[in-house]
Amino acid sequence: MTDEATPIPDYPFAQPHVLEPPQEWAENRAKCPVAHVRMPSGDVVGLLTGYDEVRTLLADPRFSRDLSREGGARLSNTEDGGMFSRRNPGATDIQEGPGHQRWRRLLSRAFTVKKMEAWRPRIQGMADELVDAMMAQGSPADLRTALALPLPVQVICALLGAPSEDQEKFAYWSEVALTLTKYTQEEVDAAQQAFLDYASDLVEQKRAHPGDDLLSELTLISDSEDGRLSHDELVSTARGLLLAGHETTSNMIMKMTALLLAERERYEAVVADPELIRGTVEESLRMDPLAGVGIPRFITEDTEVGGVPVGAGSNLLVNMAAANRDARKFPEPDRFDPHRENNSQHVTFGAGPHFCVGQTLARVELQVVLGTFARRLPGLRLRDKPEELRPRDGVAAGGLQELWVTW
Repeated sequence: MTDEATPIPDYPFAQPHVLEPPQEWAENRAKCPVAHVRMPSGDVVGLLTGYDEVRTLLADPRFSRDLSREGGARLSNTEDGGMFSRRNPGATDIQEGPGHQRWRRLLSRAFTVKKMEAWRPRIQGMADELVDAMMAQGSPADLRTALALPLPVQVICALLGAPSEDQEKFAYWSEVALTLTKYTQEEVDAAQQAFLDYASDLVEQKRAHPGDDLLSELTLISDSEDGRLSHDELVSTARGLLLAGHETTSNMIMKMTALLLAERERYEAVVADPELIRGTVEESLRMDPLAGVGIPRFITEDTEVGGVPVGAGSNLLVNMAAANRDARKFPEPDRFDPHRENNSQHVTFGAGPHFCVGQTLARVELQVVLGTFARRLPGLRLRDKPEELRPRDGVAAGGLQELWVTW
């Protein structure tokens, strides 16, 4: 633990460059299971960077991710304290506990491995069309606008039954929702209301004219065990899926591509042997250096983390990306190894009751993208040097602003 005489560092930490993690990750793991850091709001929270500690805390259903409660830390410098402190209509009952379990049972039916694998050919078709257009436009191309944003938006919109032409709206609303320091409270409020209105209209359309899509299915569900989602819960679900369904995957397509092309032998290995695609995707997820600030937990009762007492009312932040570089779990953690036997045991998608419901879909999308690049663009390269790549600052999700590639 940080003693009172030690200055509390600001968080997020600075990085040597965007593809290298902050040195504080390893330093904190070596010193103490819980380190104190100061968020952009000025509030101090405990930071977890060890694999066992992070996984254990994420998997413990006793602790809350809702920081809107009394004593919850504010992460953002906005007046509302950021997305984890923000109260959203319809989210309260399905955020935690039995309500969350009910919600996950309903959603999990749509995101089974079998159903997501059935989407692979359709996702492949979308990816090929986007790569066709990118190649026709010519080198260089910004991967964000050419593929990394439109592909996940097209996929999640097709799954939900929403119009994918609104991709830039989704991207803007999502970024504002995830602000740490980039947007004002006025901008947050306006974006929140616009997104809420959009999702509410979409739910009403599906209720009036159901189609063959997930949102229509959810509006019609009424089973004896879980009942039906209320209008506000449906709206909250639509917003959450539109945000999470494109934001993280779009980000990860760019980060994966940058990680592979920055040390090009990683990419060349996949071009030479497509059997490496799955392992390369998992290793890219594990080694993500731009994964954002992490996930908070409000400690509801006295506990211990790695043998360190943590009192009820404390706020902890779990950094999954730092945990994924813990040598106690992943030997030589800074070495990129697609053959690593346990690399799929990373905690990029979380753990426990809030484990990402869409993780199979994200994996399929990333595998399709990498396979398409390796097959169709074997000469793919970064236009810029790795140290010249620009991070997306001021938002909780991290990531790259853009990624220019040549071929």
